[in-house]
Formats: sequence, structure tokens, C-alpha cells
Amino acid sequence: MPYLLRVELPDVPGSLGRVATAIGEAGGDIEAIEIVEHRPDDGTAVDDVLLETAQGTMPDSIVSACNLLDGVHVLWISRYAAGGNLFLDLEAVEELTVHPVQALDRLIELLPATFRSDWAARVRRTPAGTEVVHRSQAAPSQVEWHDIDRSTQVASPDENTVIAAAPLGDDIVVVGRRGGPEFLESELARMGHLIGLAVSISRS
Repeated sequence: MPYLLRVELPDVPGSLGRVATAIGEAGGDIEAIEIVEHRPDDGTAVDDVLLETAQGTMPDSIVSACNLLDGVHVLWISRYAAGGNLFLDLEAVEELTVHPVQALDRLIELLPATFRSDWAARVRRTPAGTEVVHRSQAAPSQVEWHDIDRSTQVASPDENTVIAAAPLGDDIVVVGRRGGPEFLESELARMGHLIGLAVSISRS
């Protein structure tokens, strides 16, 4: 069973190796690691770790093994439904350039995997109300409008879902994570940048 682990750790040499060793000893097999954020103010980093678990291994045991390490804190762990790959931003951009005319719709379909989320939707405000222009497969059919001028985390009508929104011209993009974690500032910045690239690609 694939899991995605988000972990905060000291941003010093050897820290990731200690985490990897702890995961292995607890029954996890690391498939991929991506650095999500460096935090120079407090000397920490946040990494996403995609891992497979041995039969009978409980994710709680992996969390406990990591949290026992000095300066290491597991922020989140959940099953990862994206098929065993971390979908990097550059891969998303390459996918968008293949069919530039459909780039904005394809962006919505790619955002959940790119940002470890469950769904995404493009929302438009019309005289008749809020309209979902395009949505990923798991997105709700109705999505609230948010008055924003930059990528930001917004209030969610569902206490179990964390929501981020970003402007896309006169529309907005809304991304939802069931069960968390919170969207980091670096993720929000990446999201805004990726949306801007998608808009440019669609006009090419």
C-alpha cells in the first residue's frame, strides 16, 4: 500500500538519512522523496516521502519511528492514490505544452497529483451564481467562490478538507485536501506560478 508522508526535519546533512533508516526499520520502503520547503529562519525543512509498506506494517509505527528522532516531526501521513509517482511541477508543465489549447483544463486535472491533493476545480462567478467550469474527477459539483488576489489557503465549508484557491484571470482555481495537511507558503507560491505558466501556454 503506497503512503505519502510529510515530515519536518532539521535542514542539516544526515537528517534525511536518519529518517530513511527509521522508515526502513519500521517496515517502510521509500519510493521517492521531494523537498517541499526549506525554512532558513528555524533551520528546518519539509519533505514529502512516498513509501510502500510491508504486509502487516501499520503507518502508525512508521510515524512513531520518525517522531522518535531528534528534531523530526511527522506532519501528515495518508494513503497516496496517485499511482505511485510524485508528479513534479516540470512534468506538469511538459504535459501542458503537449496540448496547449486544452492547457487550462489539463491543469485542473494535474493539480491534485502535483500538490498531493484530492481534487481541483476551476470556478467562475456569473450573474446567475457560481459555476464550475472544469473539475477533476473527485471534485464536488458545487464549489464556493473566494474573493482572492493571490494564491492562499481559504476557509473550507467542510472541516475535514483543507482548501487553497488561486486566481486564474477572472476565474479562480480551488484545490482541496481531505484530512490535510495545511498548504505551505511554498506550495501556494508554486501553485500560482504553475497557473501563470498554464495561462501563458494556453495563449501560445
